[in-house]
Amino acid sequence: MRLDTVVPALPRASRGKNEARRVRVSGRIPGVVYGAFKDPVAISLNPKDITRIIHSKTGHNSIFDVDIEGLEKTPVIVADEAYDPIKGNLLHIDLRRIDLTRKLRVSVPIHVSGESKGVKQQGGILDVVTRSVEIECIPDDIPNQFDVTVTELMIGDGIRVSDLPLKEGVRVLTAGDAVIAHVVGIKEDAAAADGEAKAEPEVAGKKGKKEDAKAPAAAAGKAPAAKAPAADKKKK
Repeated sequence: MRLDTVVPALPRASRGKNEARRVRVSGRIPGVVYGAFKDPVAISLNPKDITRIIHSKTGHNSIFDVDIEGLEKTPVIVADEAYDPIKGNLLHIDLRRIDLTRKLRVSVPIHVSGESKGVKQQGGILDVVTRSVEIECIPDDIPNQFDVTVTELMIGDGIRVSDLPLKEGVRVLTAGDAVIAHVVGIKEDAAAADGEAKAEPEVAGKKGKKEDAKAPAAAAGKAPAAKAPAADKKKK
């Protein structure tokens, strides 16, 4: 989704851990702009500008402009980011240049809404299987999300990827027969759980047979000791 947003950035003359540390101390974060058959450019920018975009409705599919002072102004998309594992602060950002005339591949989230009749009237369970799909299209046609309503689903009904409404020029790369959401009966879940529970006694039964097989062998080993009294009687 194209945003009417421009993020200002400053070019960095050098790279490395020390340089990155100095940038963060100043309240900015290091980053790199690359792609579109151009040389990568090391930059620094305000982390709040990027965080605001990542947490927006369009999230990582947001296309915005980065204005690198004295070098270029170009549309980009967030390609990768790194966070502090303890504090959770944004530490580094990778921005990929976007050619607005060429198709690109992105992952689009699926938003499931509504209470299905199969749950409300039949006591079934709604199972959401697929929460995002991969698509290919030009940047301006990237949807924010796919909206799926499950209100009419009864037990046994489902919605697949092939059922998603698509704009012209948008191609879904995820398998069309992949289930997005379906309603299952409680009995089906109980049967599956019962099948798993029965697996345990079968294993135990096999162990019991092995122990029974060892018992005769042990008894046979003790047989000579039982004949000992007869031998003593013969000596007398």
